[in-house]
Order: sequence, then structure tokens, then C-alpha cells
Amino acid sequence: MKYDVTVIGSGPGGYVAAIRCAQLGLKTAIIEKYSVLGGTCLNVGCIPSKALLDSSEHFHNAAHTFKTHGIEIENLRVNLEQMIARKSDVIKSNNDGIAYLMKKNKVDVYNGLGSFVNKNTIKITGQDGAEQQIETDKAIIATGSKPINLPFLPVDKNRIITSTEALTLKEVPKHLIVIGGGVIGLELGSVYARLGAKVSVVEYTDAIIPTMDRSLGKELQRVLKKTLGFEFFFGHKVTGAEVQGEGVRVTAESPKGQTVTFEGDYCLVSVGRKPYTEGLGLENAGVQLGERGMIAVDDHLQTNVPGIYAIGDVIRGAMLAHKAEEEGVLVAEIMAGQKPHINYNLIPGVVYTWPEVAGVGFTEEQLKQQGTAYKVGSFPFKASGRAKASMDTDGFVKVLADAQTDEILGVHMIGPRIADLIAEAVVAMEFRASAEDIARMSHAHPTYTEAMKEACLAATENRAIHI
Repeated sequence: MKYDVTVIGSGPGGYVAAIRCAQLGLKTAIIEKYSVLGGTCLNVGCIPSKALLDSSEHFHNAAHTFKTHGIEIENLRVNLEQMIARKSDVIKSNNDGIAYLMKKNKVDVYNGLGSFVNKNTIKITGQDGAEQQIETDKAIIATGSKPINLPFLPVDKNRIITSTEALTLKEVPKHLIVIGGGVIGLELGSVYARLGAKVSVVEYTDAIIPTMDRSLGKELQRVLKKTLGFEFFFGHKVTGAEVQGEGVRVTAESPKGQTVTFEGDYCLVSVGRKPYTEGLGLENAGVQLGERGMIAVDDHLQTNVPGIYAIGDVIRGAMLAHKAEEEGVLVAEIMAGQKPHINYNLIPGVVYTWPEVAGVGFTEEQLKQQGTAYKVGSFPFKASGRAKASMDTDGFVKVLADAQTDEILGVHMIGPRIADLIAEAVVAMEFRASAEDIARMSHAHPTYTEAMKEACLAATENRAIHI
């Protein structure tokens, strides 16, 4: 079979790329090594973790806030098996949805491991070992990433686990030790803390979510400690972990150089992810790798081999599903002769804890480092009528604007429904809006979005109304 373009990998980047290629009239195939489509995000990442985050938040609210709302519940308990089953149903629904989209757009789906025989020939090896080959003019590598395993942290997938195993536990941990204070560790730690687990976060740096604006990490740390009892151990270098019966013992070096130990019944290793390129036969096509095992690409996301492109977690930049989607569309449109663009500075980052956290554009630390003159406008949710009504008063919206032009340079939020609210900031910045532009737009009352307006008012000659 001969195709105009073949996509290897069916995660958000891959399946979106395939759909856009098909929409543009290219005969398209997609190869997925597993039996279902959707990649890490849909099957063991974004979607299942959000399903558990929602379920656990319902339980936490039932236990801690329902009474204040006038809702009386007796004998409240967690049915973890049902919670996991619901998560599985959500996954299957999305799997079926992507399969439907492939059929609707006439994208041919191949299940098996795709590997290059040469730049225009791809071999597909099924799980039963059967092989077939297809020819293609162009290819898009969208194979994603997998959790990093460290030699001194041997993952046994039982007691010492990665995010994948954390989505299918059969019991709520008594004490979950989380190694790494990034997004994945905090989200999954939140799930089990809400269900009653003690959670200890051991982090090598001096802050959680250290790549985001530092004000967000400080506030999230405060809230997680206050509402869920999180413990944080910063500046700790983990040196080992071992299973002891039905428990785990983690050793680390403290900031003072002392050896300390942590004992729990589960240890979640969440120290980052690495690009998945094994078995792709890149050497057969002449594709070169860049730093940290990532595939090197140019500004059009083309590799050193003409006609072979790469997108998503397997190349440079943040490992975000929506970043991969944008790159999939960009590559498809470039193939069709269009001139798309991506402003990487305006791809938002989101943490789905509660309160939710998000940021887009430059952080305050980056602006200081660049020597950019800026002004700050901030508005706390404790002053929001809508947040008071829902008992979600932790957090704030912070707007950073150019000191001379008032153009919005960065927006950083922590609070209720922030994952959705950040989109307003992205739209504003894509159109190079000033803080005053947003401040003069009507925002419905009472809504959480009023916090964005008020923060922009605060950045515009300190004109916030409700603080």
C-alpha cells in the first residue's frame, strides 16, 4: 500500500496530525503499537488522571464541605474499585471516539510497532510477530514519551510505581511517598490524599512546579499542606528505594548532607519523562537524534531527512498534549503548502490539582532575568463573589504587563476552574492585548473570570474595584 503520509503514534499529536492531513486531501495512514488508539495521554495519562482527580474531588468535598452546604451524608466511604472502573469507561469512550474519527476521515489504521526500513518504507510488526510493509512519501513521528527510570530507583510496578501503575491501585495507600514535585506527582498525590492517604513529596529543587512562576508554587504548596496535609521535603537528593515486605523505604540526602529515610507503603517515582524512540529504526532512515535522546528538528519540525517530521514529546519543548496537537496541525499544513505558525511562548501549562494552576507567557522570574520593565496586577479569589459562593477562595490571578506599552506579557493563575480560565489569557496575548483592553471588557457577574478583569485593572494604574 502507498500513502502520501504515514503517522507513527496515535496520541494527541499523532491522531490530530492524521485527521488534518486527511482533511487536506492527503492519503493517510496511522500506526499504533497498542491495540487501542490515543497514546499515553488518553490511556495512561491526561484523561485517566483527570477522571480520578474529579472522582476524588467529589469524595473530598462530600467529606469536608457538604455539611456546610447543608448536605448531610452518613457512612461515607471510598469504593476504589468503582472509581477505577469509571476511569476505564472514560478511557474506552475516548478510544472509541478516536477510532470513529479515523474512520470518518478515511485514515487507515495499522496496529503494531512501526519502524523504518528506509525513509519511504515502514515495517509494521504486530503483537503476534506478523510483519507487513507500507510505502509512504512522507512520515510524521509522534511516538511520545515514557516515564524516566533511574538506576537507583528500581520500579517493581507493585510498591515502587510510576504514574501508569498509580492509575490502577487496588487500595488507597496509607502513606504515599512521591519522588518529584512536578505536575504528575502532585496530581496523583492529590488523588490519594483526598481519599485519605498521607502524602510526602521529596523534591530535589527548592520548590514544587519549579518551571512555572514561583508565586504559583508557593501558593499551591500552602494550599496542599493546609487542605490535604501534604508534607514537602525540598533540597533532598533521593539515593535509593527498596521494597520491604508490604512497604517501601526511601533514602535521601538532606540539604545538610545527612542521610534521611522515608517509610511508606507505596512510592511514586515521578521525576520526568523521556522521548520514546526505541525500535523505530531511525538509523535505517538516517534520522538524527538531538540532545537528551530527542529527535532533532528544524523550525518546520522536519528532521535532517527531507519528508520525515517529528512532533510532540519526542522533540524539544514542553511535553504537553496540546503542544503536540498544535504541532500535528502545523506539519500537516506545511505539507499542504500552507504557512501556519506556533507561538511556543503562548502554549499554556496547567496543573489539575485543586485549586487548579496555569500559566502562559513569561514568568516574573524570566522578565527580571531579561531586564524587561514590567508591572504587576494581582487579584485574590478571596475577594471574588463567585469564589465565596462555591467556597473556593484560595489562589489568585496575576497579570504581568509591559511597563511602557501595557501589553500583557504573562498571566499566572491558581484557583477554581483555572484550566479553563487560562484560555482568556491566551486569546488576549495572541492578539497582543494590553491589560487595559481586558479591563475594559465586560465579564459576567458573578464568575471566576472576573478575577482576570480585576487583575488587569490592578495592572492598569492600580484600578482594581473589589480589593
